[in-house]
Amino acid sequence: MFAERFNSGDAAALAQVYEEAAVLVSQPGAPATGPDLHAANGRLQKLGVPIVVRPRHVYRSGDVALLIVDWVIDGTGRDGQTVHVEGTATDIARRGPDGRWRYVIDNPFGTRAQQLPPQDTEEPSF
Repeated sequence: MFAERFNSGDAAALAQVYEEAAVLVSQPGAPATGPDLHAANGRLQKLGVPIVVRPRHVYRSGDVALLIVDWVIDGTGRDGQTVHVEGTATDIARRGPDGRWRYVIDNPFGTRAQQLPPQDTEEPSF
């Protein structure tokens, strides 16, 4: 469902796959919610390159599921530039009262480490 909504280019349709208080880890170590979540997805949608997803594992307990999904956005963007972004997502979804599954936590980069700033080369002063 995510890929279908993402590839439609319709930001409102994509927003419907998330719970209202969902978290998107748009960059490792940088969670986003609400308008920031939708803006992060919008930036990727505006590239005009489709996403391809391949679910690796789905583990379910009642109305909660853990999804491990390989994904890639690969092609030429609307601006003519080459686009290649990929990852293995670790996501949590919950089935709502209407029976539809929605993301609670969308972590597209999974266990990829957060980029840390370069080490300071000066000796610390105590």
